[in-house]
Parts: sequence; structure tokens; C-alpha cells
Amino acid sequence: MRKTAALILLLALSACGQRAALALKPGQQLPPAPYGRAQKPGSAELLQTPTLAIPERSVELRTRSEPRDDDPFDLPPPE
Repeated sequence: MRKTAALILLLALSACGQRAALALKPGQQLPPAPYGRAQKPGSAELLQTPTLAIPERSVELRTRSEPRDDDPFDLPPPE
């Protein structure tokens, strides 16, 4: 019984994923063009992640253990 319930649950969860590409519904329009742009960006352009949203990884590694500074926001729980 449990195996059947688990199988049904897994099948239901696997059906939740959307496989179709994102598109506007009939009658919908893209938002207005941002200030300074002559034309509206397309849906593919709007889905691209801007460079500022992908920060570069800091590769600075600590080579030895260092004591932490006192944290002024580490307060005890209220009574």
C-alpha cells in the first residue's frame, strides 16, 4: 500500500514541471519600454540574467584561523 502511494505521489510530482517555453497569453502585451530605450525588449531579452545579477566568485581563501570580531547584533533572546 505504501509503495503504491509513494509511486502515485512521485508521478503526481513529476507532472508538475512545465515543459513548454514561456510565452505571452493571447491579448497580453509586454511591459512598456524602460526609460531611455526606443523599443520594447523581447521576451528572450527579458529572460536573460543581467551581468550585475551574477556576481563574480571571491577566490580569496583563508590560510589560517583568525578570531572573529565582536558582533554587535548577536544579542541574547528576549525574556
